[in-house]
Amino acid sequence: MTLALELVGIDKSFGSVHANKDINLAVAKGSIHGVVGENGAGKSTLMSIIYGFYSADAGEIRIDGKPVSISDSKAAIAHGIGMVHQHFMLVDNFTVLENVMLGAEGGFMLNSGLHKARKELKRLADEYGLTVDLDAEVGELPVGLQQRVEILKALFRGADILILDEPTGVLTPAEADHLFRILRILRDEGKTVLLITHKLREIMAVTDKVSVMRRGEIVDTRATAETSVEELAELMVGRSVLLRVDKTPSTPGRPVLEVEDLTVRDARGVVRVDHASLTVHAGEIVGIAGVSGNGQSQLLEALAGIRKWETGRVLVDGQDVMADGKVDPAEMRGLGVAHVPEDRHRMGLVNSFAEYENCALGYHGDPKYGSGALLDIKAMRDDARDKIEKYDIRPPSCTLKTSMFSGGNQQKIVLAREIERDPVVLLVGQPTRGVDIGAIEFIHKRLIELRDAGKGILLVSVELDEIRMLADRVLVMFDGRLVGERAPDASEQELGLMMAGVTREAAE
Repeated sequence: MTLALELVGIDKSFGSVHANKDINLAVAKGSIHGVVGENGAGKSTLMSIIYGFYSADAGEIRIDGKPVSISDSKAAIAHGIGMVHQHFMLVDNFTVLENVMLGAEGGFMLNSGLHKARKELKRLADEYGLTVDLDAEVGELPVGLQQRVEILKALFRGADILILDEPTGVLTPAEADHLFRILRILRDEGKTVLLITHKLREIMAVTDKVSVMRRGEIVDTRATAETSVEELAELMVGRSVLLRVDKTPSTPGRPVLEVEDLTVRDARGVVRVDHASLTVHAGEIVGIAGVSGNGQSQLLEALAGIRKWETGRVLVDGQDVMADGKVDPAEMRGLGVAHVPEDRHRMGLVNSFAEYENCALGYHGDPKYGSGALLDIKAMRDDARDKIEKYDIRPPSCTLKTSMFSGGNQQKIVLAREIERDPVVLLVGQPTRGVDIGAIEFIHKRLIELRDAGKGILLVSVELDEIRMLADRVLVMFDGRLVGERAPDASEQELGLMMAGVTREAAE
């Protein structure tokens, strides 16, 4: 077996946190090698060392059998390593061609460089099935095509080893399938792919080998054909994991959230929610399925009081809210509407704050945290410690900066803050985005417990499997409109067509 990449004794610590412990990893040339593990297992640190963002404290990196020094990403690119990040590194108002060339313009003769780049990109697109309009503005492209641009960018710079970090988090099932076809083409053409994901079914579908990380160590490497989802989950977490949502049928009660004819525009005046109407009852989970960018985010933000709506009416537990459409998140919280935002970093947390400060964020006026201008820091910390224990937040330190927690534990901080307010309605967006399998199991259980306690939950997720497992009713959103309701046992094909704006009649 010829190795494209070999890691020997890689070790990395950040203060008292031992992120990578004596890592040994061998990746065969012309293979797709998966790396899985819980959040905080050390996957991102290890990939950052390979790509030159971090330097290892000890150990050696070998490319094609030869030791190399990778001090930064420029050195990584020079050694034939490319990386497609979970959050794309693209300039929205640049064209595809301009984005690909950015940083590799080829000197002062820009026109000559553009011509050569266009020719080379057409060759790459044809060879690897990465067709995309080179003159299109990236910001106008759907996320699946933006991801192709990132892959093209890496290949244009000569990548023979391609690292993909959680590549399907923003894709529809059909787009994910197309990405896997591209990865297989890359492999068959001799490229080597490192796939970082928490979605074990994807690992089983596309990889040749898979390495499992737990608490900074690689605990096992298996040929994918010789393992199973259940075995990988147990290796990741160190115990048996329930891979389905265990729930009883719902018993809906009174309406706790009623939305009538809601219309929302964005800052440019574009309609993002188009005359939407829905009802959520006590004791049920209503899921909204849809491809990211079809108005789900704006709907949740409007219902949370963050975004103004143009027309429509909202009732919470029978009470008419903000009849003039003026936004007031504090008023919505006061009525019992809790909100877990889709993007925890942009809207749910202040990463530079300590954990206990984020546990009180938005609710800092609560008398239990003190009164007047002074906050009772001891009370805040005691409350945060209770949430840490109840939600198994790791590491169990309420004074640690929130930026030091893994994505899954950051999500638990947000969920603990919102759920423990005993809301009437919980608005939750992408509850398990970027979250590992152990934390997914925990979060799903909490949401079902909340439903069974008689709360109403409006759930938005781009993970169709998650919607189908958790929701008691499924609404499908396309281009700002709620285009239909289905039972959660509706086929993935039918829901996928609705998500793409195809009616049942048209499909037939």
